[in-house]
Amino acid sequence: MNPRRVLAALPCILWLASVCLGQSFVLDLPRPSQHAALTQRIGITDVTINYHRPLVKGRKIWDGVVPYGQVWRAGANENTTIAFSDPVTIEGKPLEKGTYGLHMIPGKDDWTIIFSKNATSWGSFSYKQDEDALRVNVKPQASDPHEALTYDFDQLTPNSAAVTMRWEKVAVPFNVGVDVNHVVAASLHNQLRGLSQYTWEGWDDAGTYLLDNKTDLEEALKYENSSIDNEERYDNLMTKSRILDALGRQQDAAAARQRALAKANAIQMYVYARQLQRDHKQDEALAVYRSNAKKFPSDWITHAGVARVYVSQGEYDKALQEMKLAREGAPESQKIGVDGLLKRLENKEDINK
Repeated sequence: MNPRRVLAALPCILWLASVCLGQSFVLDLPRPSQHAALTQRIGITDVTINYHRPLVKGRKIWDGVVPYGQVWRAGANENTTIAFSDPVTIEGKPLEKGTYGLHMIPGKDDWTIIFSKNATSWGSFSYKQDEDALRVNVKPQASDPHEALTYDFDQLTPNSAAVTMRWEKVAVPFNVGVDVNHVVAASLHNQLRGLSQYTWEGWDDAGTYLLDNKTDLEEALKYENSSIDNEERYDNLMTKSRILDALGRQQDAAAARQRALAKANAIQMYVYARQLQRDHKQDEALAVYRSNAKKFPSDWITHAGVARVYVSQGEYDKALQEMKLAREGAPESQKIGVDGLLKRLENKEDINK
């Protein structure tokens, strides 16, 4: 083949190769507006923003570089994108999980935040309103100066966060909300189809979560029964008793609690008694300390419990003697805590309060 013809055809060959191979011949070089990404987890839902950070560089930004009333890319270069791993609400309006092109329409007193189904464009130049998944209106706020455009997650709560764009002296926040309990409940069904289903801990963790968050107690009870079916332990039996209490089934709860205490070691019984004291159930707590003394008379933590029984009777000298025995047998990691109790007993302080 004629070499001149090959050279003439080279640009076309390269273009076809790039199309066929899906490759770009654009070099990876530094850009004036640098790339940034950040992720915030709300519950178990990840919110991720990818964007490029233009600089002010002494320019008039609002109604200048960025005109009022026109769709703006909310960053620089390619689409600014925002991704949600689960369904969310934006300013109280529902939005499905997915990745969206994030655009904004600035105004002096009002801004429109746009979530576009098209997240792969260059800037807002090919933006089409019929691809909107959601629009919300928000109010801009004054901000400390920001030379580089930035996004932050502010006002964090267990089930929400404010996404705030800041540039120059303007801040534009919008609220992202998550129905955390609903998302977690749905996730648990999937997680417990994996390896976690073969352990008592996975089912117990699921039941405990639902119980602590006061949601779907019947489902929590099913999870706890599955945990017990895997391996009956003090932990899951005690959690089951708490669930049954919450369901108003006190007789069944008491039976589960007795089964749990029959399996408890000395530390578990002591911790349970301390919880009873925090719940202002002093007589029940003292009964558990006494039971612990019969079941595990030589354990160091048992002596700490007996000391608490003596304090309840006003016998501080005997309590001090028991606490000294507790310190002798306590592991090094626990001696500092026991020392604090010893000092209080020497001062005749009520350690049960």
